[in-house]
Amino acid sequence: MEKIAQQKFKQSIGEYLLYMYQMEDLIRSYQFSLADIKQYVVSHYPISEDEKKQTLEWFADLCSQMKAEKIEQRGHLASVQKHVDQLAALHWELLKSDSTYFDLYQYAKPHVVELVLGAGTADPGHEIQVCIHALYGLLLSRLHGKEVPEPIIEATTHFGKVLQYLDQAYVR
Repeated sequence: MEKIAQQKFKQSIGEYLLYMYQMEDLIRSYQFSLADIKQYVVSHYPISEDEKKQTLEWFADLCSQMKAEKIEQRGHLASVQKHVDQLAALHWELLKSDSTYFDLYQYAKPHVVELVLGAGTADPGHEIQVCIHALYGLLLSRLHGKEVPEPIIEATTHFGKVLQYLDQAYVR
């Protein structure tokens, strides 16, 4: 699974972020129990025993980091959030310097504003954080077989285009 994360990081920063969000939530769903993660996740993965051992060590490292950063209930690893924040900095830079990106973001902006306003007193984070959380919410809804309202699908389509553009400009 670590190899998947590394591959996604090389290919698409957006996919990497969504994958790491999944891994954080997977760890939380097993309440940081490495025994359960080994039994119900790693043991079913079609890899060699040595790779399974390495994968479990990766999960153990993620668990330790999450506990050290006190994100057992919610939040994201600092190493993951760093990339989200770098995308946000790139977003703000491109808004000022790239008319193609500026025009692309104009389609996403009303949806971002709507989600920010819908958050009430909760802090939804910066625009790129909002886009990524919406895409992750869509992914979770589909994984759980929930019907997704058309306005959310439209919004996430625009968010995906924004992230694709940022991915092309992102320096790994």
